[in-house]
Amino acid sequence: MSACVCRGWATWVCASSEPDRQQRTSTMPFAQIYMLEGRTPEQKKAVIEKVTQALQEATGAPKETIRVWIHEMPKENWGIAGVSAKDLGR
Repeated sequence: MSACVCRGWATWVCASSEPDRQQRTSTMPFAQIYMLEGRTPEQKKAVIEKVTQALQEATGAPKETIRVWIHEMPKENWGIAGVSAKDLGR
């Protein structure tokens, strides 16, 4: 059984309990994107693709090691100048 552990922002370590597998480490850029809810699956797919491409170009990290996490925020959970995004009609 394998266990993956995130070590900070830049390293990904995979260790296995199997004796014949060695521990391996690789660079892993990790982007977190916060957006208000309401984007289509196609829009989120495009964000993931473009952020991955930008990180690959900027850092030289292999595409396979790049992670993108989209946090969708409910509009009532996002405040702007003391008013929720939902109440502002956003």
